[in-house]
Amino acid sequence: MKPQHLFRIAAFGLLLMLLLPTGCKKSTFHVDGVISGAEGQTLYFENIGITAITIIDSVKLSQSGRFSFSKPRTQFPEFYRLRLNNQLIQFAVDSTETLTFTGDAATFATSYTVEGSESAKAFKAITLAQLDAEQAIAKLRKEHESYLIPDSSYATQLTQISDTYKEIALRYIYAAPMSTAAYFALFQKVDGLLFFDLYDKNDSKAFGAVATSFDHFYPKSLRTLQLHNLALQSIKIIRQQRALAEQANLNIEEINYLDIALPNIQGEKTALSSIADGKTILINFTAYQTEWSPALNMELSEVYFKYKDRGFDIYQVSLDADTHFWMNISSRLPWICVRDPESVHSQIAALYNVRRLPALFLLDKKGNMVKRIEDLITLDADVRKAL
Repeated sequence: MKPQHLFRIAAFGLLLMLLLPTGCKKSTFHVDGVISGAEGQTLYFENIGITAITIIDSVKLSQSGRFSFSKPRTQFPEFYRLRLNNQLIQFAVDSTETLTFTGDAATFATSYTVEGSESAKAFKAITLAQLDAEQAIAKLRKEHESYLIPDSSYATQLTQISDTYKEIALRYIYAAPMSTAAYFALFQKVDGLLFFDLYDKNDSKAFGAVATSFDHFYPKSLRTLQLHNLALQSIKIIRQQRALAEQANLNIEEINYLDIALPNIQGEKTALSSIADGKTILINFTAYQTEWSPALNMELSEVYFKYKDRGFDIYQVSLDADTHFWMNISSRLPWICVRDPESVHSQIAALYNVRRLPALFLLDKKGNMVKRIEDLITLDADVRKAL
């Protein structure tokens, strides 16, 4: 064969290598591995969206336990999970990597190994910290409900458990706030509530750090918009943290309070927005079937009658499970009383990140959330200042 023919063949082969293999590699990522002891069980590969979880693929595992999934790479980092029965392995993909998971069906969610992704290894560490906190809180709650520990000790230990998780999570958040692990750590929950509290000035910094980084690296991602709005809301509520907004290069925008619409004792839905216009409103999440409720309502009554003629009102949300008990008590109260039928599983309380009861929030006459009241001693002064 003549030299020029060899050159043409080699050049054509190089062109194929450039066009075909590289193009395919850049467009797809792979998730594979082995799960022992899962013969006959179905493994699901699912996408974790912001508002929904979608099944992408599934496979019925054979005796070998081998599985393999492939999916086109998305424009922005995306979150996924493997689901075997009720056990989950969560991870994210932001490149064309191949992730390989190895584990056993009995301990699928906790004792697996993963290769090919450092972020997936971080997800495992964060998940284990979240599970440890969840188990500790469940044990603590059981002791509290059995009257083995007093309220004060329960509250203190609950905070300690949460802080232990956050200490681990913050290592990932501040080490690489642009990473999927930082996002994942920020949004871990227990009982439907975030560990990181939007209304806490220290936790607000974590939201700001991740939001700013995602805004820089993934400006058009829907998750960036979500983070941006949450960070703005947090900054608005914690006005003393304006320095955080400058540091994070976020522009302060008007963020309205989260509206609530729940039934009153007549069964009519009463919206917070229907009474908030031009008034100073105290939002109170409570439970009447508690030992502290009568004393709380007495404190609220003093403030209510003192300032109601100056445009002050109370919107009280009961999380009581007993409807009749709630109706009996609320019928005697002069302010707006509504009840969430979801009780302790209230999604509205979760949106306000209510961690314990009672929880009190103060809106000024412009509808701005000006304070989360932590101590009833300051209630009168706080209301007076908002007026």
